[in-house]
Amino acid sequence: MSLIEMKTPIVEMDGDEMTRIMWKMIKDKLINPYVNLKTEYYDLGLENRNRTDDKVTVESANATKKYGVAVKCATITPNADRVKEYKLKDMWKSPNGTIRAILDGTVFRTPIIVKGIEPVVKCWKKPITIARHAYGDVYKAVDMKIPEAGKAEIVFTDKNGNETRQLIHNFECEGIIQGQHNLNSSIISFAKSCFNYALDTKQDLWFASKDTISKKYDHTFKDIFAELYENEYKEKFKNANIEYFYTLIDDAVARIMKSQGGFIWACKNYDGDVFSDMVSSAFGSLAMMTSVLVSPLGVYEYEAAHGTVQRHYYKHLKGEETSTNSVATIFAWTGALRKRGELDKIDELIKFANELENAVITTIENGKMTKDLAAITDIKSLVVLNTSDFIDAINDTLKNVRW
Repeated sequence: MSLIEMKTPIVEMDGDEMTRIMWKMIKDKLINPYVNLKTEYYDLGLENRNRTDDKVTVESANATKKYGVAVKCATITPNADRVKEYKLKDMWKSPNGTIRAILDGTVFRTPIIVKGIEPVVKCWKKPITIARHAYGDVYKAVDMKIPEAGKAEIVFTDKNGNETRQLIHNFECEGIIQGQHNLNSSIISFAKSCFNYALDTKQDLWFASKDTISKKYDHTFKDIFAELYENEYKEKFKNANIEYFYTLIDDAVARIMKSQGGFIWACKNYDGDVFSDMVSSAFGSLAMMTSVLVSPLGVYEYEAAHGTVQRHYYKHLKGEETSTNSVATIFAWTGALRKRGELDKIDELIKFANELENAVITTIENGKMTKDLAAITDIKSLVVLNTSDFIDAINDTLKNVRW
């Protein structure tokens, strides 16, 4: 069978540690034998980010805006220990944060459903997609320790030098304060991405915040969503036979725990961070979770929802066998290839992405899996495979489908 031809490149962002090792395996064994792969390659490994003063991350994000589709390997966000380990010039920022800010995107994370790996919430029958706003709030916050009694205020100074003040608290002892912000333009982009993604996937959209307590901050999110829905999306949702629903965040949690799933749950930045981990753990693991960054202009960046699997990487460096789950990274590639096929109208590329995903799921349902899944599956007849052999098993399944 001849290789599937591509028209437009995908932006390829290589990464770090064990996921970088799997990245090459996936390309060599599951993609290059079937697709004449066209990518514009950027090395986002920590050493190269350090070498380029992190300019490579910005370049990769701008390339994504140019080509419309990217696939990203997991990367290290360095802390003090990593600065020493890698002899870094600086404690470079999160590549994901940099890319999200440039693309002005929203992160959508969805569990990968496999028979035999059942959700711990028994009523969940369909995936729950978490849509996480990727700007501001506590991730852009500034904070301060209060050393003694005194008054803390928020002060806004306009361009003419006029001040507006609001009391935070009159401290009678030591304490702490934190200031966080958001931008209406970013909230609008977030809302549009959520509404558009709901229409694309034909799923109901929920949005939840705490506007009863945060009567200006969270209420602004609620108001922007409501205005956009009424003015731009209400008729489109009606025609698509899907629903937009707003409720308080605590009510959303209660409803979701009793639901069957099958919808998108839009969350503010911190809420999305927490609840995406909750949903992924309840469905199985972060290694069984897709993640795609979608901009309101229709730019897509696919990645795994998990980190670089540092512990397995150190074992790999010692020559020890690892059993690392590559499913989320494979699905990052299939998501990007499918979207490229959709945008360029290449049916064979779309079909291949679907076949590869089906091969992954079939392989696991046939009892061939990595150690992490073997610990949580109901499947009785198991073969626990190492990192490389699991990818080989998927390829064996894929060959049977394609030939």
